[in-house]
Amino acid sequence: MPTKGDAVQLTKTWDKTFPKSKAVDHQKVTFKNRYGITLAADLYLPKNRGNQRLAAIAVSGPFGAVKEQSSGLYAQTMAERGFVTLAFDPSYTGESGGEPRNVASPDINTEDFSAAVDFLGLHPAVDRNRIGIIGVCGFGGMGLNAAAVDKRIKAVVTTSMYDISRVAAKGYYDSLTLEERTKMLEQMSQQRWEDAKNGTPASGPRILPEKLKGNEKQFVVDYFNYYRTPRGFHQNSPNSNGAWTATNTLSFMNMPLLTYIKEISPRPILLIAGENAHSRYFAEDAYKAAAEPKELMIIKNANHVDLYDQMDKIPFDKIAEFFNKNMK
Repeated sequence: MPTKGDAVQLTKTWDKTFPKSKAVDHQKVTFKNRYGITLAADLYLPKNRGNQRLAAIAVSGPFGAVKEQSSGLYAQTMAERGFVTLAFDPSYTGESGGEPRNVASPDINTEDFSAAVDFLGLHPAVDRNRIGIIGVCGFGGMGLNAAAVDKRIKAVVTTSMYDISRVAAKGYYDSLTLEERTKMLEQMSQQRWEDAKNGTPASGPRILPEKLKGNEKQFVVDYFNYYRTPRGFHQNSPNSNGAWTATNTLSFMNMPLLTYIKEISPRPILLIAGENAHSRYFAEDAYKAAAEPKELMIIKNANHVDLYDQMDKIPFDKIAEFFNKNMK
């Protein structure tokens, strides 16, 4: 367990799922969010940065992942392109603080992005008027939510974006019936009494199985091939190694994240999705709901998980161009 309460313990060794870049300086940092939870993060700075203040990017995601996985790869790669970057573990996960462990919140995880902006805006290498964010998977939705309310965020990029509140409330492709939704809420409501009696929340089922049985949906296989293999496995990641609490989705089922997406305007949004991603509709619908300026980029022959770590498919040049243009 990397944390006990809010006593954050940071690993000293390089334990990422990607190699360390020689063009970037790296350090472990901590900072607190508005709720007093200590967040752990990896800070990446270009080695050739000189003395000028640079544009900065806060990165998090996917949902259930940690900073040693996809978000760290994004952060390090963008630091190679001249940005100060910060990949953080969301509250209650990874090396970040908060009890109980492995619980998520539409509000607190949105706040985590703003807390990262707090940290970056106080860093001497950062121009606080040029701070953007990248949200991967479920933290794409959280990032859009943060940008709507936090006017310091100048530009937003999402890749393989999920709206966790929508999929929790309505199921994939909005297929959940009212009866099914009611049954889920009744079960979680009853579970609260068990958790209160026991003094600790019960864990839900494993997020991903130990082994595939052969009858899983393709997107589950794709997730497995990232999180449960050496490609993307990390011991701190709930997706690799564990479960959310049994009542984890309660607040997501009742609090739509993208209600105020139009209020990101006039700041720009770039939504990136794989052509073959099961999640593509989240980005397409967010694009329709957002106001200008906005851009939707579909990556040919890419699935949802390809945009976690496949360097030949993640359009890093486009992302760098987008931030350079919009954070002058």
